[in-house]
Amino acid sequence: MNAFEWTNEIRFIVALALGFLIGLERESSGSVHKSGVFAGVRTYTIISLFGFSCGWLYKIDIPYLLPVGLLSVTSLVLIGYLAKLKEGHYGWTSEIAAVLTYIIGSLTILADVWVPLALGIITTLLLSEKSDLEKYVEKLDKSEFLAVLKFLLVTLIILPALPDKEYTKYLLNPYKIWLIVVFVSTLGFVGYFLIKKFGDRVGLWLSGIMGGIVSSTAVTIAVARIAEKDPSKNKGALQASLLASSVMYVRILFLVWLINPSFVGALWWKLCALTLVGIVLSFGIKERQKEKSDNAGSTLQNPFEIRPALMFAAMFVILSVLTVIVKNYFGDSGLISLSAITGVTDIDPFILSLIRGTIPVENIVISAIIIAMMSNTIIKGIYFVFFSKQESKPVLWRYLLWAAIHIPFAFLFFS
Repeated sequence: MNAFEWTNEIRFIVALALGFLIGLERESSGSVHKSGVFAGVRTYTIISLFGFSCGWLYKIDIPYLLPVGLLSVTSLVLIGYLAKLKEGHYGWTSEIAAVLTYIIGSLTILADVWVPLALGIITTLLLSEKSDLEKYVEKLDKSEFLAVLKFLLVTLIILPALPDKEYTKYLLNPYKIWLIVVFVSTLGFVGYFLIKKFGDRVGLWLSGIMGGIVSSTAVTIAVARIAEKDPSKNKGALQASLLASSVMYVRILFLVWLINPSFVGALWWKLCALTLVGIVLSFGIKERQKEKSDNAGSTLQNPFEIRPALMFAAMFVILSVLTVIVKNYFGDSGLISLSAITGVTDIDPFILSLIRGTIPVENIVISAIIIAMMSNTIIKGIYFVFFSKQESKPVLWRYLLWAAIHIPFAFLFFS
């Protein structure tokens, strides 16, 4: 099948349509707000066609008319803006849109059609969504915005500059280390904003699910403190903790798929089974009354801050080196012991350090991953009892049973 050909006739129609679209939005906006508008449908359409004409003349070796046309439109826009100021009207969005319409019209004949199409449609969208954008800006958390901005800047500057090369006998690759940090932080960022958006509208159970995307340990501590302040929410808090821990397995499976997909085949069914165990254990413990999440997510730290990202990178490097040393000097038993110890902290850096690079799938690595999760499950049960100061029996039997179920998955059923 032949590719679609953007002929000059079709490009002319595109210029006509985009100018009409922008003009229609501007005129309807002026009507809604009952204010004078710089130009309407006809004017914006003519400006777009004027740009198309100047672009055509540029193509037939009359190049100076393109900048002259831009200067002419800019001059007319300036005159109109000064007249508007005298009448007491402020704002220059419509004027800038008129200049951009000229550019869009000229690009329909000079560039790939997707460029003017994208500019025209996005311009119209931004013009029409003024009120929604203003509401969003009013609700925007400045500290979170700055955190995102700083992380994006550092990522865009640092990541391309880092060498994609392995150093030392521990095979440390700066580029891949930072790329893992970006993956983990991005995933946590999604969960963090889900908590921020829905945390005060849903029950503890849903907050637990969303919080598990960020950190199941942090969620466990947060809901345990809620239970301490309000003992009537103890059961709902326990369910939120169990559900957050269940999501942990799915989160890690997703990260494993991103970092080293060769491990997915050996892990997916084990982690899915452990997820189901956690969900089953959470059944039947939630109280009947509807519970709000209150501050269930308030203790979660924004994962897009620079400091947590750097700490994760440092932990990843340290654990990568430590894993190699332990395995070389103490063998498989040493690696299992290390996995049990690191399970009391954030297990993501340890697990990702085990599967980094092109390491082959080995039973001992699978065992170490499961043992780290088991250790982490036990410590979360202890955290919940300690911080909630509630009866320990209904908490510990669930977490200890869940931890015990890890053992056959760690040393049996290898694929």
